[in-house]
Amino acid sequence: MEIQDDIDKKPRADYIDDAVHAPAGQSKLTVPPLVAAMSQEQRVAAEAKLRKKVDTRLLPMIILMYIMNYLDRNNIAAVRLAGLQDELNLSSVQYQTTVSILFVGYVGMQVPSNLFLNKTGKPALYLPSCMIIWGIISGLTGACQNFAGLAACRFFLGFIEAAYFPGCLFYLSSWYTRKELGLRTAILYSGSLISGAFGGLITAGITSNMNGTHGLRAWRWVFILEGIITVIIAFAAFFILPNFPRTTKWLSEEERQLAVYRLQEDIGEDDWTSAEQQTFFHGLKLALVDIKTWIFTVLLLSIVSSASVTNFFPTVVKTLGYDNIHTLLLTAPPYVLAVITTFLNAWHADRTGERFWHIVLPLCVGVFAFILAAATHTTGPRYAAMMLMVPGVYTGYVVALAWISNSMPRPPAKRAAALAFINAISNTSSIYASYMYPQPKSGAQPNLTIPLSVDCATAGLAIIMTIIMRIILGRLNKKLDRGEHVEGAINAVPGEAQERGFRFLV
Repeated sequence: MEIQDDIDKKPRADYIDDAVHAPAGQSKLTVPPLVAAMSQEQRVAAEAKLRKKVDTRLLPMIILMYIMNYLDRNNIAAVRLAGLQDELNLSSVQYQTTVSILFVGYVGMQVPSNLFLNKTGKPALYLPSCMIIWGIISGLTGACQNFAGLAACRFFLGFIEAAYFPGCLFYLSSWYTRKELGLRTAILYSGSLISGAFGGLITAGITSNMNGTHGLRAWRWVFILEGIITVIIAFAAFFILPNFPRTTKWLSEEERQLAVYRLQEDIGEDDWTSAEQQTFFHGLKLALVDIKTWIFTVLLLSIVSSASVTNFFPTVVKTLGYDNIHTLLLTAPPYVLAVITTFLNAWHADRTGERFWHIVLPLCVGVFAFILAAATHTTGPRYAAMMLMVPGVYTGYVVALAWISNSMPRPPAKRAAALAFINAISNTSSIYASYMYPQPKSGAQPNLTIPLSVDCATAGLAIIMTIIMRIILGRLNKKLDRGEHVEGAINAVPGEAQERGFRFLV
């Protein structure tokens, strides 16, 4: 996989820290000997080659892993239409509980998992190991006979799956510079959108062709087959994924020095160095006392809350009045559109270094879509609203995720804790949101006015928090222009700082 980065052709001075102008008492960066020996042209070529090599080993596998992560977690929505609720005799509240209980385990495990990952420095071992476990649990869900068994499987599935997404966000930020991170985050998150697009299609295919095979209903085959595929992919990941730049054995010494130094150059100091220098609780403390963590927490909580509609998207599409198979097929196009808009938006955000409008404008589309869906019951306009809902909430979401790492780049323990904490708290919205989409009695259509109104309001709140974050980062940048000290940034002397120093991306 090759990704063209426009930054190769631009001066690095507009976004790197001027470490050589660091104030007294602050250490200067030392250029590694193999990097120092390169000419500018050799450096650009070597960096492009390194980035291509890492992209090829890292991105396709983490996308595939995230597709299965999201599919194993969210197939509960599709199998509702494939006989799960009927065969296990689940009430509407019991079904909603099986959806929400996953996020109890999912929320609780994210911070300790990311701190552990940062401590060990072995993502190529840790993440596939977790994937094998959640694949087994997913497969065993197909053997559930009652509500208690299903709830237990869902809880432990969330507990183990919690390691993956925040771990990958930290993983990417340990390999890529700030101006490369937005597009790579979008590429990672495309895994969830692809699984959303094809999850319904897979379930529709299994429902049409395997219902009753060997005496098992279609929903059981969905869990069993997806669990088997998950375990197979996890074993392959052991042999493909890199660790961190300092702990990846298949890099040459020159590539290792360059991989480490370009991150140093980007944020002004060394990133992950060794397990001994990483502490569990110091990074968490640094994250929790930073006001940016809390603003980002409310921002991401609001976006994820507005995106809760996707947890019940087949139920929402079912209101159009089609049969189950056609309903599952109609869930795919909105996700396909979201993949396209997410890629384009993240690519442009990285190219321009701008974050605010790339988050706010998609959210405005989402607000419009929620209002339209709640205000009309006509098939055409309502499906048009559904087409815009998914891109509206997810297109800006991936830019917001990259913005976290951009705004809290150091130390790595703080970045790991912040990413996990923000992602964990944001997913608490899925616990209460699960109860906003009731399953009506047979033949009746659910009333979605209240849940769509809540989704609209939380999308509006996300816009407000984005405005606040832009104001905060803008003020911090003005302090850096004046040469004032800002916690979490490399502070250079006035004049030089304005031209070449570290700046928060806004």
